[in-house]
Amino acid sequence: MSSDPEKEPIEKKSEEQKSSEDKPAAAKPTPKPAATKPAAKKEEPELPAFEKGLADKITEKFGEKTTVSYVKPDRIGIKVGKDDLHDVAEFARDVLNYDHVESVAGVDYPSDKEIEVVYHLSSYTDPTLSRQVLELATRAQREEDPIPGNDATKLKSLRDVFYSVEFHEREVFEMLGVYFEGHPDNRRLLLPEDWADLPPLRKDFRIKGR
Repeated sequence: MSSDPEKEPIEKKSEEQKSSEDKPAAAKPTPKPAATKPAAKKEEPELPAFEKGLADKITEKFGEKTTVSYVKPDRIGIKVGKDDLHDVAEFARDVLNYDHVESVAGVDYPSDKEIEVVYHLSSYTDPTLSRQVLELATRAQREEDPIPGNDATKLKSLRDVFYSVEFHEREVFEMLGVYFEGHPDNRRLLLPEDWADLPPLRKDFRIKGR
């Protein structure tokens, strides 16, 4: 049987197409990754010179007994062990010219089994300290079942260093149960004397009936 000449080019063409389809596609060149610039190092902010100078005087005097928690304009934070708090307070008064305590605050840390007491010192008499506040923070042992005044939650009072702590320490005593040894009047300030519940600013205190 004779072949149809008109079909031959079509068949030949289809074979060529099939051959080209069988050839693997040429691999595209992978682009080189763009060069990345090294991350710029963050520069630590420069500490205010006056405040840093005050903090340095404390750490030079007491060394590892104190830790600087922060230094910023008009504010310095110092952490100190409870056994050294009285000495650091006297140094702040006699050498750095802080002459009174503006306030005393307390923070309950049940997970650490500690209560932090924070004194905020300032000065009326030294004009260079007129805007300054020095924070002295220390911690006392926290009792799970407190008997305020008759357990281990105690600190040495700063009443003999700064007269102005008298009412502030009394408030911390009644609200958090921290007894201040050497304080001339550890009576409760706001709560009734027969208060028999937990100190109300402790985190495990619950208002009855709610």
